[in-house]
Amino acid sequence: MSFNEDGIEKIIGRFGKYQVWILILVTIGRYPAEFQLVNVLFLVPGVDYVCKDDDALNMTNHCPCQLPEYDQSTIVSSVTTEWNLICSRSWMASLAQSVIQVGLIAGSLVFGHISDRYGRKIAVVLSLFLEAVFVTISAFVTEYWMFLVIRFLIGTALGGTMLCCFVLLVELSGRTMRPYIMGLCEIPYVSGYLLLPIIAYFIRDWRPLQLVTGVPWLLTFFYYWMLPESPRWLITVGRKKEAIELLTFIAKKNKRSTENIETIVNDVEKESLSTNKNKHGTYMDLFKTPKIRQYTIISALVWMCCSHTFFGINQYIGRLQGNLYLNVIVSAASHAPGVVIVVVATLYLKRKVTVIASFAIAGTSFIVFILIPNHLQWVTLMFAIIGQMGVYTAFMQIYMYSSEMFPTVVRNSALGFSSVFARVGGFVAPYVVNIGIEWASILIFSAGAFSAAILCCFFPETKGVVLSNAIDQIEDKRKMLSGKDTVVSKK
Repeated sequence: MSFNEDGIEKIIGRFGKYQVWILILVTIGRYPAEFQLVNVLFLVPGVDYVCKDDDALNMTNHCPCQLPEYDQSTIVSSVTTEWNLICSRSWMASLAQSVIQVGLIAGSLVFGHISDRYGRKIAVVLSLFLEAVFVTISAFVTEYWMFLVIRFLIGTALGGTMLCCFVLLVELSGRTMRPYIMGLCEIPYVSGYLLLPIIAYFIRDWRPLQLVTGVPWLLTFFYYWMLPESPRWLITVGRKKEAIELLTFIAKKNKRSTENIETIVNDVEKESLSTNKNKHGTYMDLFKTPKIRQYTIISALVWMCCSHTFFGINQYIGRLQGNLYLNVIVSAASHAPGVVIVVVATLYLKRKVTVIASFAIAGTSFIVFILIPNHLQWVTLMFAIIGQMGVYTAFMQIYMYSSEMFPTVVRNSALGFSSVFARVGGFVAPYVVNIGIEWASILIFSAGAFSAAILCCFFPETKGVVLSNAIDQIEDKRKMLSGKDTVVSKK
């Protein structure tokens, strides 16, 4: 079987009724995770207050202040107001925002390993269910340090959800469906981002808000009996019989022929195992061969710059003048056309062109944002959202880009490693937002976007390439393209 032929797609199709059903399940199950990505605007907001200290004379936002009277016109109760995260304690507000990124690091590493070692299914189910459990528990914490601990655990499950759900859907789909999968995987994020400010408008106390966005999803426990394993992973680890049974089941659901499935699986298995003696990949495998090592380092740096810019500008929009809920809704709504643009661009343009363009648009928009007078509120909001949409579309693309660059045996580990660096960038973002000098904050985010654009110039082009199963296949492709072996035709 040539590099250009996808055996799994021949059996189950590019994306039939069964894959649609799995997409629906994953989309529904991901909502608690998507809510937690953006709810910091309502859990730990910047809040105005009047200082009631004797020497403060009812001054607004005065520091130091022992007796603040918080403005409750927008948010009645938040983590900020409950534990007085103002003045000398304001760093604790930044920490409460950043600690979820630390959890994401742990989750990406742990669930990435679980997924590659024990299977995509168990990693997906475990991350979805634990996310709902931890969000529910967070509503009952009584101390600030307890909130930090549970926020870390929420981030851990979130890291697994973001990583493993995407990989499972990619591996259940055919090569020609990949650009659409990238957009379809964003449905829970975009719709959740749009839905959360509406929920938060009616539930303005942070504890009930966490309950409403967590408890219903405890039912994801039953996903263990509803989601399938990845047939690509089963073949890679040598569980051929299970893969044949699963592929036959899916083919029947999609009303496709079940003939020659065993022959095709044998071909895929030979292609994979002949070049991959170690069926279970590890993080060390990311650095053993030259091309994989190069892709790993570049990918990690790009993810770090992208995450830093994305989460930073996301939180900054909550600080802009105007109605908080309306600003967030407008920001969320702007993501929908971004998804469509990315899918169309991915279908008709090279991967490298689209991702570099997205980062460049983001960086340029942030620079223009700095130059706009503050009294032009809607104009500043517009350029902030354009920049946010640019880095958001770039984030979508690097997920797919990275999944295409790395072989099945280390795909989750590679994305998990890159995600670690992404969380470092995300961890620093709240502190950049809170430095107090607007132009400096925005300039740093712009520099991050441009840096990522430059780094992407060193990525390989992956448009139309069949997902590799083994590490040596990456090196073999390099040799073919460099003329050392027979050159494989590319789409």
